[in-house]
Amino acid sequence: MIRFFSILLFAVLFLVNISSAQQQLTLPEASQKALVTQTVGLTDISIAYHRPGVKEREVWGKLVPYDVVWRAGANENTTITFSDEVMISSKVLPAGTYGLHMIPTQNEWTVIFSKNNWSWGSFSYDEKEDALRIKVKPVSAEHQEWLSYSFENPSANNVEVVMHWEKLKVPFKVGIDKKVFAEHFKKELDGIDKFFWQPWNQAANYANQNDLDVDEALSWAEQSITMNKNFQNLWTKANLLEKKGSTSEAEALRKDAWEISTEADINTLGYQYLGSNQVDKAIEVFKKNVEDYPESWNVYDSLAEGYALKGETKLATEYYQKALSMVTDDVNKKRITDTLKGLQAN
Repeated sequence: MIRFFSILLFAVLFLVNISSAQQQLTLPEASQKALVTQTVGLTDISIAYHRPGVKEREVWGKLVPYDVVWRAGANENTTITFSDEVMISSKVLPAGTYGLHMIPTQNEWTVIFSKNNWSWGSFSYDEKEDALRIKVKPVSAEHQEWLSYSFENPSANNVEVVMHWEKLKVPFKVGIDKKVFAEHFKKELDGIDKFFWQPWNQAANYANQNDLDVDEALSWAEQSITMNKNFQNLWTKANLLEKKGSTSEAEALRKDAWEISTEADINTLGYQYLGSNQVDKAIEVFKKNVEDYPESWNVYDSLAEGYALKGETKLATEYYQKALSMVTDDVNKKRITDTLKGLQAN
């Protein structure tokens, strides 16, 4: 009998436990989760948020009250992550993940980057945890049913982050300081790249083109030359010396570079000039290749492209025809033929 009641008691307790347990099924969220990312230069920026809908509601001043800290989305904390230090409204913000909050008003908004990135919404927001606050102007926009974040007008070291919901956009600009590029290069050049001349030259050349520290760039160029002296790294060092004001030393180095140059070296340099819109310099470089390598169809093709970009159609046609008479592969024959047709049509 005692054993029977013990078994009965165990069964009752087991049924009670089953009835009290609530298995939670994962269901779609009304405000769905979203993640947007953008790389600016070498810096990654990402925003994780939930997207509430307007749903025929009055949003600003009602659903989202004025003068109250708002989670800048729905559900848990909206977060923004920077892989490197950034500049926001000329203020430095270290790398990291931040809770993103906003205080809406009718005329000017406050955008808040909080060191607390783990709370639920803005209910636990504490101003003492602010890493940065900025003021921004909202702008009128077309209707956006579901709140969104986007990255607009990206450049080499800037991008505009835009929150868009209902008929309003709230933008703020994120900038990357040039020193970040140098920091990335230093890390990579401490790795396997340090054993090859090309990465050292690439870092030095980028520094020259983007006005990074000249002395540091010169040290990178020197390291590249020590490992493998060639046209490319000599030319890079010459450019840096010229930027520093050592014109005569730069010219002497360029002379040395010309003496060891190959057709491919000169052709690459010409296209670098074309890429930076220095068409006249590119043409002069391509002319040298024509003089030094008259048996190569490619040198005439490159010079023709330079003249075409300058708008000198007659000279471009002349050199394209010369290249066409020498080229042997069908792919380039067709390309040059089509290019000539385009020049004649214009």
